[in-house]
Order: sequence, then C-alpha cells, then structure tokens
Amino acid sequence: TGRIMEVPAGKAMLGRVVNALGQPIDGKGPINTDTFRPVERVAPGVVTRAPVNVPMQTGLKCIDSMVPIGRGQRELIIGDRQVGKTAIAIDAIINQRIKKDMICIYVGIGQKQSTIAAIATKLEEMGAMDYTIIVAATASEPAPLLYLAPYAGVAIAE
Repeated sequence: TGRIMEVPAGKAMLGRVVNALGQPIDGKGPINTDTFRPVERVAPGVVTRAPVNVPMQTGLKCIDSMVPIGRGQRELIIGDRQVGKTAIAIDAIINQRIKKDMICIYVGIGQKQSTIAAIATKLEEMGAMDYTIIVAATASEPAPLLYLAPYAGVAIAE
C-alpha cells in the first residue's frame, strides 16, 4: 500500500479481541472506527512525556507493596511456564472494575487460541471487557505477527 502499518484505535476497540494487525478475531464484526495509529513511530522524548505520578493498584497485595506501578506505565510480566503470569495480569485487569476509569490492554503472545478465548470469556463474565482490549498473537500464527503484537498493543494504547 505504500503506507506504514497502522492499527485501529479509539473507544470502538473496547471489548474487542484483535490480532497483531488490528483485525477483529472475536466474531463481533468489523470495528467501526476512523482512528488509526502507526505501529512504529519515534517515541516522545523523556522531557515531553507527562510524569507518571498516580499509582495503579493491581489489587494483589504482594505486587502493590513490593513493586509500585505507575498509572500509564507499560508492564512486562516474564517468567517460566506455569508460574501465573496470565493470572496476575487478568486479576489486575479485573480489579480495575472498581474505578472503571482506566483502559486495560492485554497483549497475549504465543498463547493457545483456547487460552485467549478463555481469557476473553473470563473478562466478559467479570464485566471487565467494558474497559479492556485484547491483542492476541497465538502460537499458531507466523513469527512476524508475534513480533508485531506488542507494538500493536502500544499503538492502540497511545
């Protein structure tokens, strides 16, 4: 197309599950938005960024007491298999429903399609999809999509 890759953004994305290209994969039809964000762009300088001075409570006492997370920060959760990375992220998203003034974006990279479906179902049951967007790059997708998924998530967030 001769253009830099873009993903859809805006309020229409809330409650949706999309792939790394921003295409809906949740069976709810197309995303009705006119807002698109480039996946790659120059990051704003440290001086021009707004300061992070409001804490985000995850609702998990062990994390909130040891690792303060600022509202608006990007957080990477890494660890070995089966240690609870997904559970921490999902619990933190669900615990935001009290205030509902925060938008959460969950980027799942290399997970099974069934796991992504289970996460979406759980968030839907808990009423958390009202303020959540899921970007999924499943294990069955090509490696370039796994690479692009975090960039797509950040582009949607910004």
